[in-house]
Amino acid sequence: MTESMTVIETPRLRLRTATLDDAAFYMELVNDPSWIANIGQRNIHTLEAARAALETGPMAQQRELGYSFYIIELRSEGLAIGMCGLIKRATMPGPDIGYALLPAHCGQGLAWEASAGVLRHTRDVLRVPTLYGLTSPSNQPSINLLNKLGLRFERFSRQPLGGKDSNIYRRDFLRTDA
Repeated sequence: MTESMTVIETPRLRLRTATLDDAAFYMELVNDPSWIANIGQRNIHTLEAARAALETGPMAQQRELGYSFYIIELRSEGLAIGMCGLIKRATMPGPDIGYALLPAHCGQGLAWEASAGVLRHTRDVLRVPTLYGLTSPSNQPSINLLNKLGLRFERFSRQPLGGKDSNIYRRDFLRTDA
């Protein structure tokens, strides 16, 4: 069993790598109506399917690229409340930032806090030159969050997976030491 590693800490949150022990939480998160509406149906309805999705998704990406979607935990309780991090899609020239929270934890600034931590980590530790964000044109909370993170609308796109319409946002990080 792979052990989790804390990657980012913020005042209220700990973002850590996923493990197979996160299967029940992951299954709950990806079956939340908000996830399905804004990210898509994953058809993960068993612990076995959740473990397989974690293994071939965030865990594999972490091993291969050194970044992934991280489990968001409340530091005060160690309770998993969502995911936030980076994904490298074949259709995008660089990684994009994403997040999802269980409904009970929305509206408290936690998505912003987690995303801002991921942005700093992306810029300062991973030294990624360009960060992208994808969101549905109708998902105003995500549009607001991407803008608050300094990502700006680049273009509209129809993504191949599911053919969903997406707004693509972008932020370039200036390099003064190159």
